Amino acid sequence: MSATSWPIGRVLRDRNAGLYLGSVVVSGFGTSAMAIAAGVWVKSLTGSDSLAALAGVFLWLPTLFGPLLGTLADRTDRRRLLIRTNLAMAVVLLALLTVRSEDQVAVVFAVLAVYGTAMVLLDSAESALVAAGIPADLRGDFNGLRMSANEGMKLLAPLVGAGLFVQYGGHAVALVDAASFAAAAALFALVRTDPAPAAAPTQSADTPPDTGPARGRWLRDTADGMRELWCRSTLRALVLAGAVTMAAAGLNGAAIFAVADRGLGRSPAFIGVMYAVQGCGSVLSGLAAGPLMRRMTGRWFAVAGIAVFAAGVLVRGTGSTELALAGSAAIGAGLPCVLIAAMTAVQRDVPETHVGRAAATAGTVVFAPNALTGALGAGLLAVCDYRVVLVASGAVALLGALGLALSTATGRLSPCCARIGGSEDRRAPLRRG
Repeated sequence: MSATSWPIGRVLRDRNAGLYLGSVVVSGFGTSAMAIAAGVWVKSLTGSDSLAALAGVFLWLPTLFGPLLGTLADRTDRRRLLIRTNLAMAVVLLALLTVRSEDQVAVVFAVLAVYGTAMVLLDSAESALVAAGIPADLRGDFNGLRMSANEGMKLLAPLVGAGLFVQYGGHAVALVDAASFAAAAALFALVRTDPAPAAAPTQSADTPPDTGPARGRWLRDTADGMRELWCRSTLRALVLAGAVTMAAAGLNGAAIFAVADRGLGRSPAFIGVMYAVQGCGSVLSGLAAGPLMRRMTGRWFAVAGIAVFAAGVLVRGTGSTELALAGSAAIGAGLPCVLIAAMTAVQRDVPETHVGRAAATAGTVVFAPNALTGALGAGLLAVCDYRVVLVASGAVALLGALGLALSTATGRLSPCCARIGGSEDRRAPLRRG
């Protein structure tokens, strides 16, 4: 197969795709470094595994508001939203420079909550740009490559983040992350898009013009994004399986500090090594996603990935450093599969004018359980052995894989979709460079 016909090569030759992936690399580096440093920072300030786990909870909590935030992405210029949100985060992160003691841990949590909100906005706007500008037959490859670029940062960024924290403290990590957001904004500024008006509120043919208050239109547009997912059986099955898997991931993530400390007798900084190994698995999984999804359905690709993830979680509780690292690799390889399959299905099946809100709604359904079970796991760690949390995580993931395998997704639309004004696929493609 020639370089010009190789799907990943075709993706990389696209100017906008290259710029987008570049932004993923630079912002993903900063995000991965901060994700590890925030928990270690809280642990160092307070000495509490539970409070360290809560850092992840605050980061994921804004996904609960995904449908509303995704509607914003559909109602505004997505490229400008990406630039402004990245620049805003570069400024917000500077607030972490004020944190000096345990009494200021609330500042870390507040910044992480804003961080999570920005991530929801960025993900929904980016998904809409992908749906508009990447050919349907390449979206699986693109999403896999994006996942590889993002997760691949875990090969280096967690080690750098942990090293920076140990050497210079959390302030240095905050500055690096702020710089990464500024660089991502600059790359998005170079993306070329065809001028197109923001999606207008949609109505069915027999509905009179909407003259109600803006809040009512906003809520109706948000509801459209929810119906886009629920009315499509394939999307519904994948998104629900993703939610169950991320619920399991929340329990697993809450236990990671205890795995390093109580299980392996290592310092909190060792989780940087575990995340780096996890990144190796994610890189391989992302690169293989496109070819695998052309040979098997997205559903079975997701089922296999969830099973691999569950196995990786369970071996982390053995107390062996070697098996814990092998489990990290399996977690990295398996967890992205259901996420890639679900996002590719959203971009393939949902009209472009609704992709932002549908992607954000899918993000809420998929990622909100991570915040809830992360909080649950943090509480469980205070009263029971960390291995109980890991076994619960593995069992939940296996139930999700079983449920998806037994689902009867057909891809047919239910009658409620006729009420969604976006049932006609109107696409405004990115301008090719």
